[in-house]
Amino acid sequence: MTVVASPELPAASAEPGRPAALSPHLTEAAARRLKSRRAADLRLRIYGLAAIGFAALALVALLWSTFGKAGAAMTAHSVVMTASLPAAQIDPQGLGTPEALRRGDYQGVVRGAMQAEFPGVTDRAGRRELAAILSSGAPDDLREQVSAGSLPLDQPVRLKLLASDDADLYYKGYYGRLTDLPAAGTARVAEAEGSFWLTLPNDEAAPVYAALDADLRAQATTLRAQAEAQQRGVVHHQGLAAGLAGAEAAANQASLDAFAARRDELTAQAVALEAQADAPGASGILNPQIPSFLFRTGESWARVAEAGPLGLRLEPLTGAAAGDSAEGAWGLYETGRPSAGRRVSDRQIAMLETLEARGEVESGFNWRFFTSSDSREAELAGVKGAIIGSFWTLLVTFLFAFPIGVSAAIYLEEFAPKNRLTNFIEVNINNLAAVPSIVFGLLGLSVFLNFLGMPRSAPLVGGLVLGLMTLPVVIIASRAAIRAVPPSIRDGALGLGASRMQATFHHVLPLAMPGIMTGAIIGMAQALGETAPLIMIGMVAFIVDTPTGVTSPATVLPVQIFRWADFPERAFEFRTAAAIVTLLGFLILMNAAAVLVRRRFERRW
Repeated sequence: MTVVASPELPAASAEPGRPAALSPHLTEAAARRLKSRRAADLRLRIYGLAAIGFAALALVALLWSTFGKAGAAMTAHSVVMTASLPAAQIDPQGLGTPEALRRGDYQGVVRGAMQAEFPGVTDRAGRRELAAILSSGAPDDLREQVSAGSLPLDQPVRLKLLASDDADLYYKGYYGRLTDLPAAGTARVAEAEGSFWLTLPNDEAAPVYAALDADLRAQATTLRAQAEAQQRGVVHHQGLAAGLAGAEAAANQASLDAFAARRDELTAQAVALEAQADAPGASGILNPQIPSFLFRTGESWARVAEAGPLGLRLEPLTGAAAGDSAEGAWGLYETGRPSAGRRVSDRQIAMLETLEARGEVESGFNWRFFTSSDSREAELAGVKGAIIGSFWTLLVTFLFAFPIGVSAAIYLEEFAPKNRLTNFIEVNINNLAAVPSIVFGLLGLSVFLNFLGMPRSAPLVGGLVLGLMTLPVVIIASRAAIRAVPPSIRDGALGLGASRMQATFHHVLPLAMPGIMTGAIIGMAQALGETAPLIMIGMVAFIVDTPTGVTSPATVLPVQIFRWADFPERAFEFRTAAAIVTLLGFLILMNAAAVLVRRRFERRW
């Protein structure tokens, strides 16, 4: 045995921080490259973590906003009062049958009950605002209760009437709530010159004058900006004057004089407003563009309409009482928003605050959202019709796409010869899976509606369109599940004498079914969230009734969300968020079902 002496290794470098030159890979240049690679790796990790963090924050913000708005739609306020149901209005003939009770004047009963709550509101505008506190569906709810025999006639009963969406949003604080201003001492309301004038002790009226002062200065600033625009017109026409003559010069001079006159007029108005604001105890009419000030004495409410030398001029809202009000019996309040920026008037705020102070307002879970269909009134709108429409549509989608897709996958994977035709079919199946969904909507519009004459806005057509869109997904997922079954299963079955058909349906297909069902459920979940193809076939129509079959007019949850998002009322914004949460819930359940099916039945080979 020959022993070869190893070459002498170079001594380690004595310089600290410098690697020993053991090989070409440990030179100083290699060390720099290694340090650079490690720095690049660190930067890549930081970028990845930053991207994940940003995506997580965006998701949290989206969910926070959606769930926060949805929470406002999950509760509803009702007005609870004790009133008598007059038989003369509900059952004038005294028949007492459910049919006769349903024909009663329940709208008159509801308005009479609200009028009894505020007897001081007698003008037509006031009665109209009083009626707007309750939902337009309150008489229908009362009709159902009376016809069911749960409420007796001509006896005091407890009525629970649904509030309107504007009243509901006010109680939830979306139109602002009243802010208590200092209220000490004795307030005096005296009638003079046909108006009620309020005199407050100390400086309780200072916030009113401060708001009026700020409003006057804001108006003056706006006028001065308009005057500057007119001045630019003056300068422009002065520049043109040098090159004009004759009639053109006269027309230019007329325009210049008009701009100058308007500038001087606006400037004079701004100066007058500023002088009015600078004067001690500035007087003027309160603008609807600033928050309103409300005065309460007992259960009587009034709005501060003007600040003048006699004090604050009041406009009665629910009845104003003249005289002195001792400390604790009156209050001055500021609204959270100007009257021009909310759908609840000052008088309605006074009524709503009075009802709440009496304990006649209740809040509870909004079951109507899940038990009612669509409505023009936000407080009456629900998703029941859309949920049932989605069920019928997905049922048609499943019955159409699943058997056809699985059958096509079995044939292509187990029986079809490998030639140009099957390759062409496979390529087109993969391409169809990437086609935009609206293209399938155009196909359904032209074939199912225009050519075949199927019913518009029906789950049958919507299901067929979504079935065509889901079919490539089912085929691809089913082929992948069948391909995942080991060939030994087929070979074993064939070796024991089974036919090709028996080997496929008795052995391969049962083992591939978990993957097939997973793909089908995911495809159905994708179909549940589609909107564009259903809009193309007319499922965007306003449907009040709950669909009873695949040929009944219907809508689905995504289209319902699309429609509500386009409504101007703010209450529909919260219904939209609640419907989105409902749709997300169904999608989560379907995807969870797919995961459970796969984990329960999947086999690892």
